[in-house]
Amino acid sequence: MDLLSIITKKKLGQTLTREEIEFFAEAAAQGSAPDYQLAALLMAIRLNGMDARETADLTMAMARSGDLLEPDVGGVPVDKHSTGGVGDTTTLVLAPLVAAAGGKVLKMSGRGLGHTGGTVDKMESIPGMRVSLPEEEFVAIVRRIGCAVVGQSAELAPADKRLYALRDVTSTVDSIPLIASSILSKKFASGARAIVLDVKFGSGAIMDSLAKSVELAQAMVDIGTHAGRQVIAVLSSMAEPLGTHVGNALEVKEAIDILAGRAGGDLKEVSLFLGAQMLRASGVSTSFEAAKASLEKVLQNGAGLQKLREMIAAQGGDPRVCDDPGLLPQAPLVRDVAFESAGYVAEMDTAALGLAAQGMGAGRKTKEDVIDPAVGFVMRARLGGRVRPGDPIATLHARDEASLAAAAEAIRKAVVLSDAPVQKPALIHAVITQDGMETLSSDL
Repeated sequence: MDLLSIITKKKLGQTLTREEIEFFAEAAAQGSAPDYQLAALLMAIRLNGMDARETADLTMAMARSGDLLEPDVGGVPVDKHSTGGVGDTTTLVLAPLVAAAGGKVLKMSGRGLGHTGGTVDKMESIPGMRVSLPEEEFVAIVRRIGCAVVGQSAELAPADKRLYALRDVTSTVDSIPLIASSILSKKFASGARAIVLDVKFGSGAIMDSLAKSVELAQAMVDIGTHAGRQVIAVLSSMAEPLGTHVGNALEVKEAIDILAGRAGGDLKEVSLFLGAQMLRASGVSTSFEAAKASLEKVLQNGAGLQKLREMIAAQGGDPRVCDDPGLLPQAPLVRDVAFESAGYVAEMDTAALGLAAQGMGAGRKTKEDVIDPAVGFVMRARLGGRVRPGDPIATLHARDEASLAAAAEAIRKAVVLSDAPVQKPALIHAVITQDGMETLSSDL
């Protein structure tokens, strides 16, 4: 077997065998194949696709290319993954809630790049917080308190690491089989047996249409079925920032405010929905309704916030931030940016809002950039809302006047007003499982 014959076979639109796919993944992980051959095969896959069995085989081959954890956490290890967005702080809300309700959340997260935020960066805004843990300690924390959130281990899915870097420079990022296998290979390698996927669509999402998001979600559920894992995909909107807070310490504050009962809104709604699916997928609850009731109970009685305190302390952070968010990093300049005319908030360029936060220092333009954990903004405008001249669009938290002015201009341009009333779009559109798709909005 050689890589050239595998490239030729896929170039001609033929189906690859499991052995050929494993050979490809091993060549990527071990460095035995040159980049140009791997890139050629990636392009052949991008142009001719893969069927469900091929995609599942690629996922498992990449998962097995490095460490393959089988963690004993005292229950079914469950993970959640979002395809990316702005103000998407669901992990910091749902992980402690699910743990408080009896789940075992084994969460490996990534860093932000571009307009999307990264959970690991948010966690690092908590003083003392460790996001790089030995695998044994990571598993031990989950076994003891029910949840831990850490960065991706370098030993997990090394084939995906190399292929992902090549996809980024060969215009093959938008291949659904490659996206799906990349996401799930890391989840399978980390030991997750139940996985809930939050597949975003809209102006701030990786997929620019609802139809493409459905295709991606279905592909990942199919992989789970072939691999014997419980995978549930939720389709949700990224037509505006999910939470009101955008920026690392600010997003941690909003998560704490929700767990403390001081805040609600879209972030709370999606967190409860995804968390209920996690309890359902891992077998802790027998139905979505029972799972959501359990989460609402631990939210109301403070057990969810207490679990966040325990997780922060277990990972070396200062748990006092849960009682005093003022201990989180603070920006020196805090100022409103206002609307100049009246109307109804009709549209937001969510990606542009994410890039505005990035430009302030809340995100990276390259992987080497250093994050400023204190900066960002709090959105005051929401889709469908009525505004008057002088009403605040957002409250900016900035390091200096120049970055504040640039962000203010970008935010004004990203929010579009209408003279006529506007209906706020649905937030959650569908749930896809191995049994089919349950439609929850009229857009599908």
